[in-house]
Amino acid sequence: MKRLLILGAGTAGTIMANKMRKDLPRDEWDITVVDQFKTHYYQPGFLFIPFGIYKEKDVIKQKSDFFPIGTHVIYAKIDRIKPENNQVILDDGVALNYDYLIIATGTKVCPEETPGMKEDLWYKNIFDFYTIEGAKALADFFRTWKGGKLVINIAELPYKCPVAPLEFAFYADAFFADRGLRDQVEISYVTPMPGAFTKPRASKMLGGLLEQKNIQVIPDFYLEKVDNENKKIISYDEIEVPFDCLVSIPVNMGDKMIERSGMGDDLNFVPTNKHSLQSLKHENIFVIGDATNLPTSKAGSVAHFEADVLHENLMAAIEGREFTASFDGHANCYIETGYGKGTLIDFNYDTEPLAGSFPFPGLGPFSLLKESRMNHYGKMIFRWIYWHILIKGKEMPISTEMQMAGKKINL
Repeated sequence: MKRLLILGAGTAGTIMANKMRKDLPRDEWDITVVDQFKTHYYQPGFLFIPFGIYKEKDVIKQKSDFFPIGTHVIYAKIDRIKPENNQVILDDGVALNYDYLIIATGTKVCPEETPGMKEDLWYKNIFDFYTIEGAKALADFFRTWKGGKLVINIAELPYKCPVAPLEFAFYADAFFADRGLRDQVEISYVTPMPGAFTKPRASKMLGGLLEQKNIQVIPDFYLEKVDNENKKIISYDEIEVPFDCLVSIPVNMGDKMIERSGMGDDLNFVPTNKHSLQSLKHENIFVIGDATNLPTSKAGSVAHFEADVLHENLMAAIEGREFTASFDGHANCYIETGYGKGTLIDFNYDTEPLAGSFPFPGLGPFSLLKESRMNHYGKMIFRWIYWHILIKGKEMPISTEMQMAGKKINL
């Protein structure tokens, strides 16, 4: 019996378990998934919790609901990978052997990496919304907050779901306007990027929206520490930004198990071939989703597109063939802009977001780099698509490779 071992049962790991189980004969291949947690979170939904749109129950299901029949699941912590022995060692010392390994251990927020972040004001005046605990604590805070300086700060690149901080800013504008408090809330968007986003055309469009909504952008801010006593964030070049409520996107890092295994970069992300998704150091190890060091977004759409490529290439490796698929860095993201509207971006390694229609040229129904109500509906319906189609590894009517049809280049 040959063994495929998948580490991590988030979005990427669950998709791969479903795809590979369909193609690998059960009498020849054992597929085992290892994850320490039994609960699966719809993480894009965390954004909506602070504003009372979703509750915790709206973003939670059991992971066991999504594993295909014939898959073994081990709920346990992982101590380390021993690639030279084709083994994974669990926290209790049990060794799991593999013929092929998929690393899908994701990324985690690490507020403790920034001095002063996780101290006296943590979950009192300083919050994240990338965890269920942080999103719920912020919802409680917003229920009674009467206003002041709201600072949204990105601590460091990369971080997962790059558009989420922008969405938070847009939602905050609408949320406090609806409560009659907007003129009492000063919103600042503080980022290490030179503008609202990493891609120039998208940054121009999104920066314009921030300006329209009277949200101040403070660019090129590299966070050094948080001053709890004086309620300030301080950059390495000693710029100070005061806050009454700090919404932090903390430092993101890969799983510490990657560090213990000696397989990661400085942030514990695994060096990965950006086209084949094969480990740069080990031929029988593949990496997917947020666990990679690829120069593209750490987002659910990326994991979905990568899964199609990884499925083809892993089957090629198993069958002794040349790789037949290549990942182009494709990502697309719905961006909530408040007041029942949203926008959409679609890009890859080489092409920045462009205006146009998606997914059908001239028909849409979604608009690229333009606000519309249809884009908002696309964002809201995606939760159903996620639970019922995406993580079950089913086919979706969107090309894995970025398509130029319907995009306007000369604008």
